[in-house]
Amino acid sequence: MTKIHSWIYLFPKIWETLFETPITGRYPFEPLHLPTGFRGKVVMQAELCVGGGLCVRDCPSFALKIDRFGKQQFRITYDPLCCAYCGQCEISCHRGAIQLTNEFHPATSHYQNLLKILVERNLPENQENSSS
Repeated sequence: MTKIHSWIYLFPKIWETLFETPITGRYPFEPLHLPTGFRGKVVMQAELCVGGGLCVRDCPSFALKIDRFGKQQFRITYDPLCCAYCGQCEISCHRGAIQLTNEFHPATSHYQNLLKILVERNLPENQENSSS
């Protein structure tokens, strides 16, 4: 009896599904409209970054990494596969150097193509003390 009851419930649902219009987007064929506030690709304004490292320290998913090569040299790298797109890096940066845009990351079949160096430079002498 339960099998018949299951089919009685299931058959109309299957019939509805066959004739419904799809609710997914037609992205490659039509432009994708993202909602306001969508957080996507991380963009860094390198001229504003002083290498304080607050964005790296506060990143909950460890998507940002800072490498220091001395007192005045640093590199900040970004791994989008680790990123949770929470926006904490943007909130933590007091200088407004890092932002999340509504752009997509390009598709690739190689992991190394996704890693991005956001900043790589030497800090001037007068900004070295203010970066902590």
